[in-house]
Amino acid sequence: MKMKKLIAILMAVAMGLMAFTGCSTQNEASSSENASPSSGESAAESVGDLLFQIQERGEIVIAMEGTWAPWTYHDENDELVGFDVEVGQQIAEALGVEATFVEGEWDGLLAGLDAGRYDIMINGVDITEERAQAYDFSEPYAYNRTAVIVSGDNTDITSMEDLEGKQTANTISSTYAEVAEGYGAEVTGVDDLNQTFELRLSGRIDATLNAEVTYYDYMEAHPDANLKIACLDPQATQVAIPFRKGEETASLREAVNQALAEMRESGALTELSEKYFGTDITNNE
Repeated sequence: MKMKKLIAILMAVAMGLMAFTGCSTQNEASSSENASPSSGESAAESVGDLLFQIQERGEIVIAMEGTWAPWTYHDENDELVGFDVEVGQQIAEALGVEATFVEGEWDGLLAGLDAGRYDIMINGVDITEERAQAYDFSEPYAYNRTAVIVSGDNTDITSMEDLEGKQTANTISSTYAEVAEGYGAEVTGVDDLNQTFELRLSGRIDATLNAEVTYYDYMEAHPDANLKIACLDPQATQVAIPFRKGEETASLREAVNQALAEMRESGALTELSEKYFGTDITNNE
């Protein structure tokens, strides 16, 4: 009799343990089921979020020419410097990452952005209707006035309309080439800014178009160059940072806009502009 009671007690204990274990396992499974979608969704979201990827690797890759003073160029020590270089560095700092600059010819920079070789491009990029269809842009951080640059003794070009039928030179996909063609000029394609001035100084073209501030910077470095500004395009262009279109870059765009807004509010953008251009080109007044 005692033996039967003992067996009954042991069986009851065993069944209780099994029930407890089953409940615990079921709760764990339930918790696991509830957690899995959230974790999976989070991982999937991060894979498609460029800002997350940049902050994970601690680096933002920024494309620029490196040959377009005072925007991006090399100083006497061959260090990469310029207005856009420092803008890029301050954006990287705001994102909590390091800035890595990759230099290349203008025509290849946007293609590299498309291919994902660069995260962003900072190179005095004007917003145009065509570019706005292909890229998303940050808020403008500078404004450009386009100058028509001719020889010092040129009297044929005094207005934008006088470009019709004239020979000019610019990188083919640049805004300046588009403006020149819009006024009827025949544009010769070149690789960088220096080639445009060389062609003008050698008399092989009638004019070249570029930013007004770029002309003044060039003349400061080459005071004896026989060049002058014939006229200015009355419309200032908006300079901004292009991004690949899509949700992948949405949070990065928002963070960059926030960084630019803070730089504008603190006066940092104005300080950089006055440092490199001698004037404030960061507002449209």
